[in-house]
Amino acid sequence: MHNTHNTQNEFKPIILTLGFDEAGRGPLAGPVSAAAVILPDDFPIEILNDSKKLSEKKRNEAEKIIKERACWGISFVDHREIDRINILQASMLAMRLAYIEMEKKLAEWCGRYNIDFSKIKVSAITDGTKCPDVPVECRCEAKADGKYPCVMAASILAKTARDRLMIELDNLYPEYGYAKHKGYPTPEHKKICRQLGPSPIQRLSFKY
Repeated sequence: MHNTHNTQNEFKPIILTLGFDEAGRGPLAGPVSAAAVILPDDFPIEILNDSKKLSEKKRNEAEKIIKERACWGISFVDHREIDRINILQASMLAMRLAYIEMEKKLAEWCGRYNIDFSKIKVSAITDGTKCPDVPVECRCEAKADGKYPCVMAASILAKTARDRLMIELDNLYPEYGYAKHKGYPTPEHKKICRQLGPSPIQRLSFKY
């Protein structure tokens, strides 16, 4: 007697939604950062928003909870690589590297939340108009960092990581004021670059 039981329906993938975002495309100095984040179902999404719409205090509070409970990766691509391959390609590379960092933690994270790792399927959303080169389905959407909790979480991790690094770099190059403007093209930043010349972390391919 043949077994006519249909086994195809037994494998139903568990869809995990991954959010990508970057910080630091506009600055004249320092790296671009990116984060990749998968949130658990019970994450308190009310603490999230587009990182630019949260105060520094709220961002730092959210960052702590994201890092404790989400599966995440963060990466940087430095000013030299930005000059070499352009800022869009550098942003995509930072996202790809952030994905690799996240992926290293994924099996253990699934275990923590009793998610069957063998059944997961990751589907990604990225803020903007281009998807990074990652081995999962990915779609891009403008303003995604204001719509999807996982992208909001990625925007928070990318921004807090980059801001922290720029404050550290301010200790090396205090005359440039990186702790204050984080490398963005403020009048003060442009003025000091004209007076002193570019700092060692300046993006030389950008207009001043």
